[in-house]
Amino acid sequence: MTGLRRLVVPRGPAVLSVLGDLEKALAGGDALQPVAQAESAPLPEPAELPDLPELLELLEDVPDGVAVVVGTSGSTGTAKRAMLSAESLLASATSTHEVLGGPGRWLLAMPAHHVAGLQVLVRSIVAGTTPEVLDLAGGFEVGRFAEVAERMSAGAERRYTAVVPTQLTRLLDDPAGIRALRSFDGVLVGGAATSAADRGRARVAGVRVVTTYGMSETAGGCVYDGVPLPVSEVHIDNDHHVVLGGATVALGYLGQPRLSADVFAVDSDGVRWFRTDDLGAFDDDGRLEIRGRADDLINTGGLKVAPGPVEDAIVRFVPGVLDAVVVGSPHPTWGEAVSAAVTLRRGAPTPSLRDARAALRGVVPDHALPHRLLVLDTIPQRGPGKPDRRALVTAFGETL
Repeated sequence: MTGLRRLVVPRGPAVLSVLGDLEKALAGGDALQPVAQAESAPLPEPAELPDLPELLELLEDVPDGVAVVVGTSGSTGTAKRAMLSAESLLASATSTHEVLGGPGRWLLAMPAHHVAGLQVLVRSIVAGTTPEVLDLAGGFEVGRFAEVAERMSAGAERRYTAVVPTQLTRLLDDPAGIRALRSFDGVLVGGAATSAADRGRARVAGVRVVTTYGMSETAGGCVYDGVPLPVSEVHIDNDHHVVLGGATVALGYLGQPRLSADVFAVDSDGVRWFRTDDLGAFDDDGRLEIRGRADDLINTGGLKVAPGPVEDAIVRFVPGVLDAVVVGSPHPTWGEAVSAAVTLRRGAPTPSLRDARAALRGVVPDHALPHRLLVLDTIPQRGPGKPDRRALVTAFGETL
């Protein structure tokens, strides 16, 4: 057994102070559990930060080989901590660089206590570079992103960044954001589904977007543009669940052996596998398509509706919609009603439910047409780029 220490991850450029201890963990030192600064006692200003070990608090023991313990965003309502080995984290980082065209310098544009942001730090360590950091203290701003990207463009290294779909949308809506995105040799987009509309806009704008699929249990994205990383494997089981395997898969959940046994397995060849809650299939080119989560399926009048295709259709065909999340809200007759929460582009007129249904008729099956529409300023989140569907179900209940 080895020790587990809480690693307080500062906001903004001060996050670079964690690189030393992260390197030690990757080299076999005590395992780290990253937590956001806001979740811990307030820290002094960056210039006054003490040596990092003073910011670490011994928590508990973990199995040997674990380097980082990352909390999941709790979509099932059960808090879990995925145990990631140094081998898993380094395999993911090295394989990512292989797919993108070589090591480079990274722009960290998301919180580093989540696995996606943490992997930007790991990739930087592997590449031997220091990442630039976007200060998110006041929220994500296109102008600040563009400024940091411009600063990076002076170097000769390859340049990469990772964003969530909502950040990509805002960047593509702004000429300065598009210019900034074009300056990168690769822009990873993950955390949630990227709309076909935004993928198309990025392609037309000359932005090298790579959509990623993965989670804390796989050390972040392990499928890029529908194709597994060289160190990863994908399988679809008999229930249409996506099963991910290979070197990036976690060793299990800390302190939850029964839950770990339900979703993690090692085959006769020693390959680790993780059974996700996502439903998927392979397209004609053999690329993975995610059809939604098994627990997100909407049962309306005995017919099943997967939210993903409806969300994509709303963004593409309902004028003015910036983002859409579809959930099933309770209905006294049908069991669940297809309910769409949307945000709008700046200055766009507010669509009515009738407008939305008319725009979608013939695009999605009639039973998948929304029966409720809620226009919001922002979509509630439960993690970077991940919509809080439970909160939206509650919001729809409050409107009845």
